[in-house]
Amino acid sequence: MHIPPDWGIFATLIVSFLVFWFIFGWLFFNPFLKLLSERERRFKDLSERTERLLKEERAAIEERERQLAAVRREAMAQREAQRRRAEEEAAKVIAEARAEAHAELEKVRTQIENDFKAAERQLEQLAESLAADLAGRVLGRALSANVRNALNN
Repeated sequence: MHIPPDWGIFATLIVSFLVFWFIFGWLFFNPFLKLLSERERRFKDLSERTERLLKEERAAIEERERQLAAVRREAMAQREAQRRRAEEEAAKVIAEARAEAHAELEKVRTQIENDFKAAERQLEQLAESLAADLAGRVLGRALSANVRNALNN
């Protein structure tokens, strides 16, 4: 048994399907598809922004590392310069101290030599005086001034 199709009902079903399709498409499908495409676009934008921010972060880290390296090099150079200046100042102070010590040593040597010469003169005078006194005692009389001068010279 074969039932022939009813073309009127079939056409009504097709028309109602198309009407409902356009109505549901306009009310539900298109907004849902727009929502999905908007969400996909936002995820894509967020992904691109995340990639861009990660690149910027890497670039900032590299720049910070370069700046830190430059600051370290500058600090090392300044420390080295300060060390050299300190060594130069220390060498200068040591040289000045040596010069002062040498000058003081020469002054002390000169003073000692002068003191020795003065002591020699005093000893010579004392020796002459003792010789004159001894000669006077040996001779049993006081020596004249001429004889004393002759002994002194």
